[in-house]
Amino acid sequence: MRLTRISLLLLALTGVLHGCVVPVAAVGTGALMATDRRTTGAYIEDEAIENKSISQIHGKYKKNPNVHINVTSFNRHALITGEVSDETIKSDIARIVSEQENVKGITNELTISGVSSLTARSSDTIITTDVKTRFMGSKAFSANHVKVVTENSTVFLMGMVCQPEADAATELASTTSGVQRVVKVFEYIPCPPAKR
Repeated sequence: MRLTRISLLLLALTGVLHGCVVPVAAVGTGALMATDRRTTGAYIEDEAIENKSISQIHGKYKKNPNVHINVTSFNRHALITGEVSDETIKSDIARIVSEQENVKGITNELTISGVSSLTARSSDTIITTDVKTRFMGSKAFSANHVKVVTENSTVFLMGMVCQPEADAATELASTTSGVQRVVKVFEYIPCPPAKR
């Protein structure tokens, strides 16, 4: 269990380490795509939505120390999290993301507040790892079907799931240590036929 938690934490930190872990990330990506409910095209489009959104937002707001943004896309639905200093910037960032090619919807969860500290972000990474670790032990749904994003101790759950899967994931996330709130950003699908 401890080894799994450490492995997930290292995987979560790969975005911080950039070029050092590309081969490992590529292998992991292939394995995840094999069990993903999205089409390969949607998976690739989600990556493009995230990368282009962040690039444009960073290009416009990189000199503003009061802006901290994350964009996560799942099946072409973009979730925007982070902190900004005012409503005008919040609306502008939503516009930038919504104008990206292939975006079919957005959920704007930006808060108007001071930018989160490095300590808070590290805590969020640990919460995400703990939630994913608990998901891996669930028999009610596949951990690969639910994407977990944590911002300021709020856990956002994304994925293509049926109602019982959503309920089970929400219950596990909400009872994980450190989680203050769970927000469901699921796309609901019919339940798959029961295995015999």
